[in-house]
Amino acid sequence: MPDKGHKYGEGGESMIQKLEAKKMVITGDHAAAYAALLADVEVVAAYPITPQTLIVEDFATFVDDGITDAEFIMVESEHSAMSAVIGSEAAGARSFTATSSQGLALMHEMLPIASGLHLPIVMPVVNRTVAAPIGIWCEYNDMMPQRDTGWMQMYSEDNQEVLDMVIMGYKIAENHDVLLPIMMGLDAFILSHTVEPVEAPSSDEVADFLPPYKPIAVLDPDNPMAIGTFTPPEYIQELRYQTHRCMKNARKVIYDVTKEFASKFGRNYHGLIEEYETDDAEVILITMGTVTGTARDVVDAYRKQGKKVGLIKLRFFRPFPAEELRKALQNAEVIGVFDRAVSYGVGGPAWIDVKSALYGFDKPVLNFLAGIGGRDIVRGDVEKMFDIMLDAKNGKAKKEIVWINTRGVEE
Repeated sequence: MPDKGHKYGEGGESMIQKLEAKKMVITGDHAAAYAALLADVEVVAAYPITPQTLIVEDFATFVDDGITDAEFIMVESEHSAMSAVIGSEAAGARSFTATSSQGLALMHEMLPIASGLHLPIVMPVVNRTVAAPIGIWCEYNDMMPQRDTGWMQMYSEDNQEVLDMVIMGYKIAENHDVLLPIMMGLDAFILSHTVEPVEAPSSDEVADFLPPYKPIAVLDPDNPMAIGTFTPPEYIQELRYQTHRCMKNARKVIYDVTKEFASKFGRNYHGLIEEYETDDAEVILITMGTVTGTARDVVDAYRKQGKKVGLIKLRFFRPFPAEELRKALQNAEVIGVFDRAVSYGVGGPAWIDVKSALYGFDKPVLNFLAGIGGRDIVRGDVEKMFDIMLDAKNGKAKKEIVWINTRGVEE
């Protein structure tokens, strides 16, 4: 193994031992940690929080077992974890951390610094309830409020996607037309602690797909420079535009990277969204995360009954795929948006953005709030969403925002 005195940002010797391709039955947390290992990260900052803790614990085991020579930094808080990877990434090291819920909220102060400095950090977020009241189960009210911090956001359907997206995340984020950090969500316990079959490529295959990180600017004691210093109003608006432009650039890069990944590894994630039975669909449901698999089963069952229903999996929330959604939804008569988060007094964050993207479309766009706080979303719940949309197609819509399976609320 190389010694830890090597200089970051020079694309030197690999930090990890050679790893063969293999099939594993693993949790989503282990998939995230193993993907970071395959991505040959150089620095990991770790602070525990349920249900993310296993990600950094598993990576600590890789370090302890000598599989990687990555620098493993134990910090005193999630705020410190983000501060640490901001420093290491600015020094040219491919960096990684993970968090959840209140931990992500504690990081909030540092998130715009990472994006404003154009540091391509990759961070899995195990989506968990935010207090109060305290809960440890799945909802998206932890990640959704961070949508305007300049970080890319995507949501995973299964553990295979967790592993693949950490690897792709570095290739997307490190592209010189992007250079933005990315957080990828995985549903608490539904993915983080549940085992599924996962195919892991070899370290050589990943190294061929993901070259060493080559930063544009590096903090180097031998060549002193300052970044992120006090800046007057004459310049800040242009810097905000640069981050906005990088987020827009990410759209094409995401397509290119997912296409290359599909060609190399045989798994196609279709860019920002994935369509299912949408060509002739009269009603289409937009989903995120693990509920997508259940929704596919419902689409198949309803299709056998002659009902023209379809599904769109919203993989990326930032950059938001407005153009793709307008194209995919142009012939639908009714659109539904599933949200596992709520913008209080308005509706779900995904629904709000979909409504904005579809401005000018003269058709119902319904919002289904479900699974918040970790409540199970069962097949009957998804069937209810489609039934409500089918009723709306026939002019029988009761309300625009529907709280599914919620005591004291009329559906």
